[in-house]
Amino acid sequence: MKCAPHEHRWRCVLTLSCSLAGIAASAAAVAQPPGPPDTRSPRERASIDITGQWVAVVNEDWRWRMITPPIGDTASLPVNERARAAAAAWDVERDRAEGALCKAFAGPGLMRQPTRIRIEWEDDDTLKLEFDAGRQVRRFEFASPPPAERSLQGYSAAQWFRQPQSRGVFGARTPSEGGSLVVRTTQLTGGYLRPNGVPFSEHAAVKEFFHTFTLPGDAGTWLVVTAVVADPEYLTTELILSSQFKKEASRAAWNPRPCDVAPPLRGPAPTPDNPFAAAALQREPR
Repeated sequence: MKCAPHEHRWRCVLTLSCSLAGIAASAAAVAQPPGPPDTRSPRERASIDITGQWVAVVNEDWRWRMITPPIGDTASLPVNERARAAAAAWDVERDRAEGALCKAFAGPGLMRQPTRIRIEWEDDDTLKLEFDAGRQVRRFEFASPPPAERSLQGYSAAQWFRQPQSRGVFGARTPSEGGSLVVRTTQLTGGYLRPNGVPFSEHAAVKEFFHTFTLPGDAGTWLVVTAVVADPEYLTTELILSSQFKKEASRAAWNPRPCDVAPPLRGPAPTPDNPFAAAALQREPR
């Protein structure tokens, strides 16, 4: 590259420097040979540690998670008319009589329950998650193929993810510190997004991202689970949910209990014009 006589010297030097840097960076990236295959088990190569007992911290969507919303309340959910009709026709006593109360503890609805979770390695290829709410169990499979049959919690395929990062202009791409767990769940039988019967179908697919962080002092270690729910039968677009859990040093508060759903709040569902109407509603008697 040659600078033209009329060109500002600083602009020419900057352009030349950037060009050389780009060439050097490309050469460094190309020159990096692929590393040897990682033969460690999923347990050994875990990017983060999510084992232990965690308690849900319900700091948002309280009126949809801590109580049973009114029948037909689908506020803030991207549901279609078919889903709204199903939610309006929901009857908790019918579910109770049919033994279907666990539909509120299925798939993406389970992580929204006010629950505790115990996470342990069942073997080197499987993470087991036990929930005291509804006595439910999920398994994150790193190696096992999906089963042929559907189930309440479906099949969850897991993998560790660590974002490659460039270390400076001339550095090669190397994994960053930390990472996350990515889980894709299919093979569901269907259930409820909320305890008041807002449905998801057996065609739903859920992608979850698990992240951990530790705050200073006594604030503790936290687990954040971001779920992206896609359902061509009941959702008009993807539903994104974020749930937070805090790690517990003691396991004394573990309280396993069967699936149950409290009676819904009485009255009409809140509307966009009156989103806080639920606060004034009363529970229906049992």
